[in-house]
Amino acid sequence: MPTAVVTGANSGIGNAIARILVKEGYDVTAADITLGDPIQSLGCRAEQLDVTSPDSIRAFAQKLGDQPIDILLNIAGVMSPPESDTLSTVTLSSLQRVFSVNAYGPILLTQALLPNILAAKHARVAVMSSRMGSISDNSSGGAYAYRGSKAAVNALFKSLAMDLEEKGVAVILLHPGIVRTNMTTGLEAPGAVEPEPAAGELWRVLMGKGVESSGRWFHRSGEELPW
Repeated sequence: MPTAVVTGANSGIGNAIARILVKEGYDVTAADITLGDPIQSLGCRAEQLDVTSPDSIRAFAQKLGDQPIDILLNIAGVMSPPESDTLSTVTLSSLQRVFSVNAYGPILLTQALLPNILAAKHARVAVMSSRMGSISDNSSGGAYAYRGSKAAVNALFKSLAMDLEEKGVAVILLHPGIVRTNMTTGLEAPGAVEPEPAAGELWRVLMGKGVESSGRWFHRSGEELPW
């Protein structure tokens, strides 16, 4: 049975993708800092994980032991309220919090689970980025912590793709589009979709990509995005 690890699985896209994986017959470990009803109802192993904590990441990796990981999906993410992420309001603490979850957490978790990933054949590592992390596509400014964290995760996972290319691990960066989640509550979001259809499209994109697409960034529609 193939195996998968999904972070941010207590809500939103993470929960929806974990449901797809369970349905597809994967042995899923669903992880989140909160183990609420959504993650408990998945019908798979649920583990508490704080991706901002090296101790929590280490404990999580120890629980998995030497189990190979066919797919690692780094989905957990946060966004500061728009009013606190402007040029006049952004602070060191808000930058640190958003970068810790969106950029540092995914790379440090992947680092900790690298032996498990390398133990699998044709493993995939995915990270949830955002088009707001595109430097060339930024025509509106603002969102300093969020934009910066997503640009950082793009750079980190591009490097990861280069380092793992010879080992046959595909590293895929994903953009979900505008999705109605806890993170976007209260935001004006024309064209937003629910997590389930977004997760379905992201899953199809991910499973259609192999090592030949490693280090590239895709919208859930399949469109490749500019850095």
